[in-house]
Amino acid sequence: MEQGIVLVVDDEKSQRDILKTILEDEGYDVEVSANASNALNFIKERSFDIILTDLKMPGSDGIDLLQKVLNKNTLMCVIIMTAHGTIDTAVEAMKRGAFDYLTKPLERDELLLCLKRAFEKIRLVKENEMLHQELNDRFRIDNIIGNHGKMREVFKIIKKVANTNSTVLICGESGTGKELAARAIHFNSLRKDKVFSAVSCAAIPDTLLESELFGYEKGAFTGAYNRKIGLIESTNNGTLFLDEIGEMNLNMQSKILRALQEREIRRVGGVENIKVDVRIITATNKNLEEEIKKGGFREDLYYRLNVISFLLPPLRERITDIPELVNHFIKKQNSIFEKNIKGITNETLQVLMNYNWPGNVRQLESIIERAMLMCEGEEIITEDIPAEIKTPIYKIGNIAFDIPPEGISFDKFEREILRKAMEKSEWKIVKAAKLLGMSYRTLQYRLNKFNINRETVIKK
Repeated sequence: MEQGIVLVVDDEKSQRDILKTILEDEGYDVEVSANASNALNFIKERSFDIILTDLKMPGSDGIDLLQKVLNKNTLMCVIIMTAHGTIDTAVEAMKRGAFDYLTKPLERDELLLCLKRAFEKIRLVKENEMLHQELNDRFRIDNIIGNHGKMREVFKIIKKVANTNSTVLICGESGTGKELAARAIHFNSLRKDKVFSAVSCAAIPDTLLESELFGYEKGAFTGAYNRKIGLIESTNNGTLFLDEIGEMNLNMQSKILRALQEREIRRVGGVENIKVDVRIITATNKNLEEEIKKGGFREDLYYRLNVISFLLPPLRERITDIPELVNHFIKKQNSIFEKNIKGITNETLQVLMNYNWPGNVRQLESIIERAMLMCEGEEIITEDIPAEIKTPIYKIGNIAFDIPPEGISFDKFEREILRKAMEKSEWKIVKAAKLLGMSYRTLQYRLNKFNINRETVIKK
């Protein structure tokens, strides 16, 4: 089995022949060259994994070849072969980027071990590059699915803020893709080659959140047997995403505020202030301004986080994106489940577009995953969709609503519509009546019937 491609560069023919025989016996694809100039011609015509070159050669030596190779391709590993008297020069070559050096006469086992380590490094570098490219592709702004006008506005904001260091607050209901948007900001920023860390403030108990974010010193509390580096410190020069920031308690809010203002942290139980450079992106499904009024969120932290903010619309407000989302999820799950589902029937797609989606995009993805597991043909059909998704949706104009199996209170429903119309029209009856398509007197009568006025609504 072929192990990789090696170019041997040595002015001694006997040495070239010996190395070629040893390496080919081990499964390597080997080319040989008598000098650096000829080696560079080989490199122009073919891609090599490893260059195994003698240090001292007529004309350009191994150091010159090393520099020219690394200028062309930083993925190639260069291993220097040297005599005992020139080890200092070989060490200098490593400082300039050589992978390693071997002393002549070469030991077969040492040679093969060195090549094995070089190929392991190449493999890891390639895997990291592929992973990084995968992340870039996955979280590229263009890959966030949505062509609805509200989503296009979101894309514009992301593109504008990505290359800044400003804090960003992403608002939206659960399941709308807030973390996906945060990752898109990071992977389109100047910090894209650095760490992206995400933590849900709702998923970690208050007592543990501080040590998770700030870390702790050995002996800081019972069970702290070793020092732990917190997420903020380990994300230095990168981006930290704090999801559900509205669930963070006031004590932690004050510590996050200080970290943002001073750009430094202190580990739990520590005395040293540690400078950090971390971009903070936060997300919430709460109305933080309302939380401030209730005393549940610090106003000063809100203004510090809300330098740039945008709202991710719920799926029910962009149902025209559902066909594209469905196709995206089918392709994704095909590769995971090794299936070949080609699409979805129009009738089934209409069922999905008629649903209200309280769980938003996350719920839609889950439903498509389930449907693909149930699907026995080439297309997802209505029978593959759970019964609760098929609950009929009734529409008045562009407003969609469903009637649950247990029914609804019509008076309560009417009162809610009247209240929303008044709020939308800033409590001007003439404007609200126009919105609802009724006369001034009819609306006034209904408002009196349900005792709807600004004062009673605010009290409630």
